Amino acid sequence: MSDLVIEARDGSGSFGGYLATPESGGGPGIVVIQEIFGVNAAMRRICDWLAGEGYVAFCPDLFWRIEPGIELTDKTDEEWQKAFELYKAFDVDKGVEDIAATLKALRAHRTVNGRVGSVGYCLGGLLAYLTACRTSADANVGYYGVGIDAHLDEAESMAGYLALHIAEEDQFVDKAAQKRIHEALDEHPRVTIWDYPGVDHAFARPDGINFNAEAAALANRRTLDFFAKHLKD
Repeated sequence: MSDLVIEARDGSGSFGGYLATPESGGGPGIVVIQEIFGVNAAMRRICDWLAGEGYVAFCPDLFWRIEPGIELTDKTDEEWQKAFELYKAFDVDKGVEDIAATLKALRAHRTVNGRVGSVGYCLGGLLAYLTACRTSADANVGYYGVGIDAHLDEAESMAGYLALHIAEEDQFVDKAAQKRIHEALDEHPRVTIWDYPGVDHAFARPDGINFNAEAAALANRRTLDFFAKHLKD
């Protein structure tokens, strides 16, 4: 955990997370939005990767309203069951509110010297999309977001930029949902979509059961280029 403590907008409490800063001491800020497994080793690794690329990366504990400090993996049935219980109990709207509060705090943090954005995975991919639609974040990236197709009407309110990585064989986002996303967003001037054939959900999860090194490397390179354009240039 870190010294960055976020006060919830609704006054219900505060939450922390994992903060990684670049060797230079500062840079643009990125909110790393967790999967259904909490702020675990995979999310911390992503924060450290982004810090190595010159960003101040913070992964907030978005499950704090249910059970703070969750750290699960995708390796056991028991952890999957726990993760799905948390997912079902999670309030998406409150989650976006907590991300908005995090963005505000990160923008004001002593290490952040420029714009702020977000990157999310799985549940976090949906939240990154909603962050693009509901907040002033400058750039947002969603990896294999689940449920985006149920919120496509919000795209017209997008203020920042959005990039989506779609796994064509995603077991949680079927072909019909993928088609709806493309039909609604392909011509949106602030949206970029990349498709990855032959890979399943969570293909970029470090050490995950569906990890695909080639697709993950390509997606991560595109993410860095996207953030460099919209957060650094």
